[in-house]
Amino acid sequence: MPEPYRSTPVFDETTIPAALRAEHRTKAGVWGLIRVIEGELNLTYAEPPIERVLTPGTPGVVEPGQTHFVTPLGKVRMQVDFYTEPPAV
Repeated sequence: MPEPYRSTPVFDETTIPAALRAEHRTKAGVWGLIRVIEGELNLTYAEPPIERVLTPGTPGVVEPGQTHFVTPLGKVRMQVDFYTEPPAV
């Protein structure tokens, strides 16, 4: 199972950076794994337009270069792990 090479701090609904709430993308060769520790988070992929509700048991995978953004759905705690290969979900 691959290990993340970097992880963000744990964010809550008030500390999720504006950059994560706006459309952005991962770098070439980088996968993101969005993990919800508590609550719910909406993950929106831009192309094709898809929305997924993430929960503690349902993480979200972002492929290299995939445009996306997140929206907290109430009280939430979340973290993003970064990988150089597809993460095991």
